[in-house]
Amino acid sequence: MHFAQKPDDLADRETLLSMSGLEFMQAILNGHLPAPAIAQTMGIRVHAVADGQVTFCGTPEFNVTNPVGAVHGGWYGTLLDSALGCAVMTKVPKGSVYTTLEYKINITRAIPLGMLVNCTAIVDHAGRSTCVAHGEIRGVEDGRLYATGSTTCIIMNFGGA
Repeated sequence: MHFAQKPDDLADRETLLSMSGLEFMQAILNGHLPAPAIAQTMGIRVHAVADGQVTFCGTPEFNVTNPVGAVHGGWYGTLLDSALGCAVMTKVPKGSVYTTLEYKINITRAIPLGMLVNCTAIVDHAGRSTCVAHGEIRGVEDGRLYATGSTTCIIMNFGGA
């Protein structure tokens, strides 16, 4: 099995904690820092980053299907968790990181294989120790809603602001 990235390809702890979360996400978007390995595995990428908002895009292919040939629910969940968490990251202060405390998805319809979708996540609340966000997956060409999701993330400070 070949992996395109190794653990030392990711930003080190010092680099991560030296930036605000927004700066960190902008560095990934601009290619100055590597994207997480899960993005390659799932066929998704960061498409846009703003304060409190992130958009991912992706196209589900055969490798993410379930036994009946439909896009696996885990693909929807991973796409939403990624976008939701990264939107939260844009609100995280320098010296801090986040992790998902819980998330929920609602799949409204099946995404056809090969369809390009956008997943946009927006922060609803950014506090000192928790952050809440919501998001949706929509088809790029058809504009249809394929899934929605929400998250609560915990913010962990390691000595920054």
